[in-house]
Amino acid sequence: MENDIRVLITKKKVEEKIQQMADRINADYQGKQLHLIGVLRGSVFFVCELAKRLTIPVTIDFMSVASYGDGTQSGGVVHMIKDLEDPLEGKEVLLVEDIIDSGRTLYYLMKLLKERQPASLKLAALLDKPERRVRPVKVDYTGFEIPDEFVVGYGLDYAQKYRNLPFIGVVEDV
Repeated sequence: MENDIRVLITKKKVEEKIQQMADRINADYQGKQLHLIGVLRGSVFFVCELAKRLTIPVTIDFMSVASYGDGTQSGGVVHMIKDLEDPLEGKEVLLVEDIIDSGRTLYYLMKLLKERQPASLKLAALLDKPERRVRPVKVDYTGFEIPDEFVVGYGLDYAQKYRNLPFIGVVEDV
């Protein structure tokens, strides 16, 4: 069964916003090397597009975590699936996430990564649903604040489908 997808944010607006975020990051990290950490799987599209627009030296690593629940709601317990390949000590680190919802996963990850003693640790998210927040998370670079709707595209999925949509859409019949 195919789902009805309503465009929330067009491809053009997503690309423009990523460029604006990259411009800010380039300015903030001028003269430094930045280590990007993408949270699998959803952030892959955003990490790649952001990295292509950065003019500063960049390295990239990925980690994967799961917050088990009923499939559409986080259960609140975060489990590490894949850890980082490289140490973070002394590095300028930017954690890159596709969407921040409850904040549980990002709260856990930011605490975990701070313990690894990076020179700095900031957070970038393409999408933010602040009204759903149950854990405090400081987002340093935000693309779009969105309403509490189930979104797909640009890495976000519904049952592993729709990640490859070039826009952010709302699944109307979830």
